[in-house]
Amino acid sequence: MKMLENEEMFLRIDLPGVPEDGVSVSIDRSKKFVWVNAEAPKVHKHDSSHRKYETLPGITCKCCVISSFTADMSDGVLRLVLSKTNTMPQHLRSKGPHKFPHGSNPSDPSYTGPVLESHPCVLQGSGMAYESKQLQNGSLYLRIDMPGVPIDNFTVSVANGKLKVTGEAPVVSPHDQGPRFYSGEVAALSTPVNIPSRRMKSIAKDGVLRLLIPPI
Repeated sequence: MKMLENEEMFLRIDLPGVPEDGVSVSIDRSKKFVWVNAEAPKVHKHDSSHRKYETLPGITCKCCVISSFTADMSDGVLRLVLSKTNTMPQHLRSKGPHKFPHGSNPSDPSYTGPVLESHPCVLQGSGMAYESKQLQNGSLYLRIDMPGVPIDNFTVSVANGKLKVTGEAPVVSPHDQGPRFYSGEVAALSTPVNIPSRRMKSIAKDGVLRLLIPPI
């Protein structure tokens, strides 16, 4: 979330798996919040289920209401710009900038770190960014959320039995704080082997990478 110079509010909400036409945004009756509803369909037969998201971001001040918004959905990321109208008489208005609503400042240290937590906006389906499943034929299926990463910005490698994935989410909006880089070892195979990438099947779509690793 970012307060812009014109007192508009920019929000970036990660909704991995949601296609461009899979999100609905509307202004709440109070004009203090916007309803965000989105659905990530079950793309692969080995996905545990579809996922449904819902969240209600907005403003906490008493002097303004949300008058309009613009929305852009791409690669599993929703970007919103909320425009506000001041409803308080001029002599009662605050001269200072609006502050972040509680629990929404991206610079808060509590929002960084290596701990993998459940997505707070998931109403149905798995809230975790990682899913693995051993198949009957010995293959390994993986689903890894990397919101913001285009379909051609993923890399996958298996060396010494360790599966590593990387991905880069570029800056899309002038309000983005910067690019994001994902990298991690997401699985350890039972045998320390090397597997060429051509033997692995990868499906990248809407900020989600799905992998099928063949049996050793």
